[in-house]
Amino acid sequence: MDLLIMMTYAALCIAIFKIFNIPLTKWTVPTAILGGFIIIGALILVMNYNHPYSNMAREYFVTTPIVPGVGGIVTSVEIEANEMVEKGTVLFRIDPKPYESIVRQKQALLAGTQEGVRELEQSVAAARASVVEETANRDRSQGVFERYEAIFERGAISENELETQRQSYLGDEAALERAEAEMERAQIAFEAGIDGENPDVARLQAELEKARYDLERTVVRAPTSGYVSQLFLRPGMMAASLPLRPVMVFVHDEKPPMVAAFRQNSALRLKAGYEAEIVYPSIPGRVFKGKVVGVIPNMAEGQLQNSGNLVGTESFQRIGRVLVHIEVLDDMSEYNLATGSRAQVAVYSDHFSHVAIMRKILLRMSSWQNYLYLDH
Repeated sequence: MDLLIMMTYAALCIAIFKIFNIPLTKWTVPTAILGGFIIIGALILVMNYNHPYSNMAREYFVTTPIVPGVGGIVTSVEIEANEMVEKGTVLFRIDPKPYESIVRQKQALLAGTQEGVRELEQSVAAARASVVEETANRDRSQGVFERYEAIFERGAISENELETQRQSYLGDEAALERAEAEMERAQIAFEAGIDGENPDVARLQAELEKARYDLERTVVRAPTSGYVSQLFLRPGMMAASLPLRPVMVFVHDEKPPMVAAFRQNSALRLKAGYEAEIVYPSIPGRVFKGKVVGVIPNMAEGQLQNSGNLVGTESFQRIGRVLVHIEVLDDMSEYNLATGSRAQVAVYSDHFSHVAIMRKILLRMSSWQNYLYLDH
């Protein structure tokens, strides 16, 4: 672009010298040359600051590493690589037999424990009936004792006969207390637990739910709409439930954001809403419209984390760039552009807008240069 401007300026100077018959002297020629350097340099500096450009731009896409919740032998893979699937589509299956056995085991243990709980309930009912029986015995012996006590006051019976009835009454009272204690013990054994539920039953129900959940996770499904790229999983392979060993990478079906890294010098000319243009090396000769969505408010070069190391001077050597989120406005569906493609981005601010034509010409020249490359 600078060469084009210099050639244009030289042509204008030659035309002016010819039209106005300006003599070529030691004053006019150096003045024209010096003026050209000043004008061209000023234009380029104003353009670079007010309409920043970056050749460090890329479309980023979010992926989810697929890690099965349980481990086992893969029995089948239900999808093809790069095939778009809907949310919930089965990706692959793990041999469910070990987990089915655990479910059956927990079901049997739960059934046995619930039978024991029913026996405890029957014990409570028996203890309650015993309390009712002992209460009746106590009331009957108490009535007899009270009648004997009234007769004794009239001298109709001896003191030994009264004492016999007293002991019978006290024995029935003690039997009632034992029956009530037994009923309370049975009631506590039956009602003990969480929220009134038997603790053994609650524990086994939780274990059964966990076993069923593990059984469900032998079928791995798509987390969202998307596709699996570079599918290497095959039946017979071992799928381990380890976070660092995903078995496939799932790419989500969403519009990938464009992020461009600009020099910090142009930070004041990068604002949301500014017009932008994008050039892809994979689509030479075309310029696409876009706009600035936002400026990411931090740079990784200034990040600090709690650790056992002090911050050294080497961290100051990394200058860093301002990251800007760019939205591509044109329809890109017809170009079959690979996600993650590199790009060049120019942003046009509201300042010195008449100079933006220089940046636009430069960007288009760069786009046409993408036709020219050599493979070594």
